[in-house]
Amino acid sequence: MPSPFLIVAIDGGAASGKSSTSRALSERFDFLHADTGSYYRAVTAELLRRGVATGSVDAVRAALGTLALSTRVEGRSARMEIGGRIVPEAEIRSPAVNAAVSHFAAIPEVRAALLAYQRGQAEVARERGFRGLVMEGRDIGSVIFPDADFRFFLHADPEERARRRAREGQTDSIAERDRLDTSRKTAPLTCPPGAIDIDSTFMTLDEVVNRITGMLATRLSPVA
Repeated sequence: MPSPFLIVAIDGGAASGKSSTSRALSERFDFLHADTGSYYRAVTAELLRRGVATGSVDAVRAALGTLALSTRVEGRSARMEIGGRIVPEAEIRSPAVNAAVSHFAAIPEVRAALLAYQRGQAEVARERGFRGLVMEGRDIGSVIFPDADFRFFLHADPEERARRRAREGQTDSIAERDRLDTSRKTAPLTCPPGAIDIDSTFMTLDEVVNRITGMLATRLSPVA
């Protein structure tokens, strides 16, 4: 019997551990890893490059219609291309993008524009022969893949997340990101009903990954 193709959704706020956990799972199970936060950051960087202000919804709408989005698979990572270009990591992690990304992400037209693209990563994973897709973000289990095979929600104490963010060299405010992400009208950050809630405040990365691995292994054997 062929192995099942699994879709794993991992949601959580900034510095909750979802990126490190998702990358580790992609290695253990040969999943394609999709970091949707980087997608919103890449779009934000492109909009800022074009001089689009966060409060100008008309300008955002006009710009969205001209974005040519595609995917470049590098290793086990699904990278977003805009017009054939991958926005450099230094650009998407810049202070300007940090300050603007949650504002752009709260605009319904931005989320709608990225909905099909994000769902399309499952087909990219299948076409490239991966055993599944692990997608991280803030609305994956609630909006993008509400019927995912596994849905996890990671959270941690705000002070611990702030310390993690500082260790990463990031300067954005955890409290402000949480406020914007949880209060937006369209696809707010929330633990969807039925998702597995994991508090990572006092857990190491290995402990989080091992806990999730044990659950996934009921459906698919690890490869690493």
